[in-house]
Formats: sequence, C-alpha cells, structure tokens
Amino acid sequence: MPTILITGAAGQVGTMLRPRLARPDRTLRLLDVAPLAAAPGEEVVQASVTDMAAMSAACARADAVIHLAGQAGEAPWERIAEVNINGTYVVFEAARRAGVPRVVFASSNHAVGFTPAEDFPAADYSYARPDTYYGVSKATGEALACLYHQRYGLDAICLRILTCTDHPRNHRQLSTWLSPDDAGRLFEACLTVPRPGFRVAYGVSANSRGGWVSLAEARELGYEPQDDAERFAPEVTAACGEPDPADPSLAYLGGEFTLPSYDTDVPS
Repeated sequence: MPTILITGAAGQVGTMLRPRLARPDRTLRLLDVAPLAAAPGEEVVQASVTDMAAMSAACARADAVIHLAGQAGEAPWERIAEVNINGTYVVFEAARRAGVPRVVFASSNHAVGFTPAEDFPAADYSYARPDTYYGVSKATGEALACLYHQRYGLDAICLRILTCTDHPRNHRQLSTWLSPDDAGRLFEACLTVPRPGFRVAYGVSANSRGGWVSLAEARELGYEPQDDAERFAPEVTAACGEPDPADPSLAYLGGEFTLPSYDTDVPS
C-alpha cells in the first residue's frame, strides 16, 4: 500500500488535500507541529520539518513526500531562513536518506512575484524574481529540488501555487484562484505521473480571467483544471466594487507582496 507523507498537513492546503488524496489503497502520513486526529487511512506524526531525526523517521517506507510545511507568508528573515529554507533542506535530505523516490514541493508564485503584467503569462521555469523573503525561500526550495534531482536522482516537482483558498476574495484572485478540488487534481497528477524528473509548474484553476501564468507544464504532468473563479465575480464585485486598472497590486504577479508595505524595516 503506497504511503504519502504530507508535511504541514494541518495547514490550509494540507487540510484541503487530505480528503482529496485519500484512496482505499493509500496511506496518508500527516506531519505537523500542530496536533492532528487521524482519519481512516491516515497516520499522524507530530514533529517539525527542521528536525532531521524526526523527518528521517517520518520518511521511512514512504513512496512520496508532499512538502507543504513552512512559514505561510512574509516574516522576519530569521524565521524564513530556519523554517522555510532549512526546513526544506531537511525534507529533501531526509527523503534522500530514506530512499523516497519523489518529492512534490509547494513553491509559490512569490518565487517570481516581480514578474510584470506585460510578461504574462509567466513562463514555466521562468527565472526567480522573488518579491519577499518568503519568495526567496520558495526560489531556494526550487533550487534544492533541482539539486536533489540532478545529484541524487529524486523526482522533484515544484508547484508555483497561486491563490489556493475556498473562494476568491478580490479581483486579483479571480485570475489567480486555485480551487480546492483543482488542487487535489494537481497534486494527484504529481503523485501519479511516471518518472517526471525535475519539473516546475504553476498551480491555478481554469479561470476566465486567467492568462497570468502558463499551464502547459502542469498539463504535461496530467493536470486538467475544471473550476473557474468567474462564478464568484458578482460576490467579489459586491464586496470590493469595480476593479481599478490602476491598482498597483495588479502590476506584478505577486500582487500586494510587491508593494512598499512589505519592505523590510530599517533599524533605527
């Protein structure tokens, strides 16, 4: 019976994926620092991805790792470096030591957040343009994935996820939304595609207002999005008003993460 280790399983994306990746012939091994209750077909490991011994034990006899754990969003450099960068190194190294053949890494559009609107759709494998320390950590994770594929032969898939929420909440998200069901389809494709090697793909639904990123590589993995944020457009317009073409959060792929409010504080 295949065993899939999911780090950060108590988080937003992990919570969405658990029922969508459950199969009668599959065990989901859930790892998080937060306590979790195991459903049928699940195992729970309470540990940090920064703990090499715990991660190595959690990787034992696993067939794949889905690495979601980390600081979600911007934070001081010290936390980003420890949790997102060192934690991702620990995940890849623990997987290598345990002989896990495949790691699916939850990267982010913020790895290329300063891609300007005139360059849309952002290309698969486009070079790093991080918009924050958080974005730097995701670009670093992609580099680690490439290293562990090239040097050690791991299948390593990096998913530059856009806005994975239950529903879009503003006009930007009408273009960047990844529905929970499409997230399940995307990760399932990554788990089942034969010998993918090293891949970088975007995670987004089939939104009518899309076109911000390429879906070619995701489709090569076997992903076919089925959901469209447009059905939420009246609700978003009622809450947010009509879209403003001059909204600075629409100038780059990273949205509000590119704005001055995300600048690092200068010590006084």
